[in-house]
Amino acid sequence: MPDEASRVWAEDMSTAYDEYLVPAVFQPYADDLASRVARHRPRVVLELAAGTGVLTRAMTATLPGAHITATDLNVAMVDVGSARVPTATWRQADAMQLPFGEASFDLVACQFGVMFFPDRPAAYAGIARVLTPGGHFLFNCWGPLVTHDVETAVIAALAECFPDDPPSFLARVPHGYHDEDLIAADLTTAGFDDVRVDTVELDCTGKSAPDLARGYCRGTPLRAEIEARADLAATTEAVGTALERRFGSGPVVGRMAALVVSAEVPGDRS
Repeated sequence: MPDEASRVWAEDMSTAYDEYLVPAVFQPYADDLASRVARHRPRVVLELAAGTGVLTRAMTATLPGAHITATDLNVAMVDVGSARVPTATWRQADAMQLPFGEASFDLVACQFGVMFFPDRPAAYAGIARVLTPGGHFLFNCWGPLVTHDVETAVIAALAECFPDDPPSFLARVPHGYHDEDLIAADLTTAGFDDVRVDTVELDCTGKSAPDLARGYCRGTPLRAEIEARADLAATTEAVGTALERRFGSGPVVGRMAALVVSAEVPGDRS
């Protein structure tokens, strides 16, 4: 399970994340997940780990008239997200302790956030509590690290920089929860049924290798791991150079894969 440090994002991290990683990495999956959410035609939606609002914005486009409450553990993310998508209701909230009443939402959505939950079955049970009977929980999570070309290259570059103690955040947390049987078991334990898992392959499309290096080194918890070992600016430059060797000096295109999961609260919970 992730440690608490991997859950905390400072203000300037949120800005780098939003500028460099959202368009390249997260927007394609936000569009996919929002289209899946829209098929259920929910009227009241809760979003967890909303970050800077990439999924929030996509859902507001596909769900006109729905009320969307977007939450994130980190105030810095909420500040950026609420400015980006002011049509949603934003509030700081921990997915492990949801501050909402029972049966408050038709649907709960989460984009690449469940990997950060310290106790996923407990978090899922809390999500089931706030869903109406027959309500749906939709989320995505990354596949194995080897299925993400850019992040595999970032990890390899950091291993060159720190051969004795390479930063492990990307492999440990974002790519640490991709066992379909475990995901289904966690959801079933929490009271969900009709669990479905799809693998979705899309392209990561970054403007440049240096931009992606800035996003990963400055806009994720990799930053703390790098700063504990060496100078952040120098390491970011080294990662950018390594990515250029791998992908070239122009726009970066690499494959990536994620699991998209849906589950339902039973209509009769008695």
